[in-house]
Amino acid sequence: MQSPDELRGLVETYLGDLALTPELGGLSDALRYALEGGGKRVRPVICLATGQAAGVDPELVLPAAAAVELVHTFSLVHDDLPALDDDDVRRGRPSLHVRFGEANAILAGDALVSEAFRLALSYPGPEVGRELAQATLGMIGGQYLDLSDDPGDLASLHRLKTGCLFSASVGCGLWAAGVPARQQGPWRSFGDELGLLFQIVDDILDGDGYVLSHGLDGARRLADEAAGRARARLKTISADTAVLEEIVSGLAVRTA
Repeated sequence: MQSPDELRGLVETYLGDLALTPELGGLSDALRYALEGGGKRVRPVICLATGQAAGVDPELVLPAAAAVELVHTFSLVHDDLPALDDDDVRRGRPSLHVRFGEANAILAGDALVSEAFRLALSYPGPEVGRELAQATLGMIGGQYLDLSDDPGDLASLHRLKTGCLFSASVGCGLWAAGVPARQQGPWRSFGDELGLLFQIVDDILDGDGYVLSHGLDGARRLADEAAGRARARLKTISADTAVLEEIVSGLAVRTA
């Protein structure tokens, strides 16, 4: 079994070698800039670890994992735009719209999500692509709620904006590994808890969201409970889930 760090290395190599559609021309530089902006590659690592736990070589899951990361990167590029979150800095560097211009950032985001579906549809069946499409729509719906005057309850907002892609990270790994739908239930329950855990810890680090609604101690308690439920879900799966358990532990104590 490959460790999270080893799986992360596979993702970095795959993304670095990824052949982008030639028709993009010079816009490819903007896509490379976005993809090389750092980050822990949490979502594609989860995708690879899921496929590995399901019994297949992570190499077979790499296109699906990379597709998940491309969708995540697209969401960051568009979220940073002046019309949305208006962030000039992303991971210590100028945001894409600052570096390449707003119009090119919009086009680069469009291209990233299109390249993601090109990879997702490289599998024999449509399941990976369908999973990713549903998650992308959920993310967009979550961003819409976040910008609206009445975003609704916090849990529903984060389930869409953050949780959807975590769930899809697990789902795409399952489909790429050929796990039948009837066997996916416990895995998907795990993915839901993982997304919640990530969001709560994110809010603890940023001092907003669940911290504002539940207080710091309350948010930490919620994070511990989500991590506990995620581990409990893994114990119901008849597979070697040690790497996924390691990912849960890492997310629960992350500091950045």
